[in-house]
Amino acid sequence: MPTSKPSIAFIGGGNMASSLIAGLIADGYPPAALCVAEPDATRREDLRARFGVRTVADNREALAGATTLVLCVKPQLAPAVCREIGNLVCQLGPLVISIMAGVPEAAIQRWLGSPVPVVRSMPNTPAMVQTGAIGLHASPEVGDDGRNRAETILRAAGLTRWVEDEAQIDAVTAISGSGPAYFFLLMEALEQAGIDLGLDAETARLLTIQTALGAARMAVESDAPPAQLRAQVTSPGGTTERALAVFTEAGLSELVGRAAHAARERAVEISKTLMEQS
Repeated sequence: MPTSKPSIAFIGGGNMASSLIAGLIADGYPPAALCVAEPDATRREDLRARFGVRTVADNREALAGATTLVLCVKPQLAPAVCREIGNLVCQLGPLVISIMAGVPEAAIQRWLGSPVPVVRSMPNTPAMVQTGAIGLHASPEVGDDGRNRAETILRAAGLTRWVEDEAQIDAVTAISGSGPAYFFLLMEALEQAGIDLGLDAETARLLTIQTALGAARMAVESDAPPAQLRAQVTSPGGTTERALAVFTEAGLSELVGRAAHAARERAVEISKTLMEQS
């Protein structure tokens, strides 16, 4: 069936691919312009039933007619998958978008066998509910049209930000890629504190979740930086000031900085390991 939109091929039909597909369709992208290659028959049928997209078992079949290829496979599978489709990708010349964590652009190009245009992205798990924070970097081969296409696709899953240096993707990984777990850890601790203070578990959980949501929404809708918002809810001599003093004395800011640096270092290690794969 003809469509007015360029064809997009997804290699891998996991959660992140599903999130991007859901966001694209919600934005008006025609399902007929989307094709997913997925080896698991049950998942193929689920994607077909949920979204009305074409699904196939063969990676090369999915590429037929595609102007954009989205690589959504696990990083450890990337070398084999890229080599399998490399000749066809080189012939067809699609824009390649990678959402594979830790996989450098140079490694993708080497496995594909040609310096094809590659956009490397680092989405995070809230992309699964279209509220992701996604870092993007384009290889030198990507032109303005490729950047626009990549942003259109990934913006369907949340906020997008370009970085000029590919190494900054490791910083994105440390902040937004791993970041949801940091907030979940704080929520977990706050929920437990509520229980310890005598609240029942359900009340502690709901109060914690709503407070996190409210704080995030205030930050999104305000032009004020977090420091100013914090000051606005911290009355001199009050309960919040007393609590924040405990965080300050414990070195919370320094601890967060150390954690982010540790995450970035691990991201660098993973990238180096993948680059060294033959």
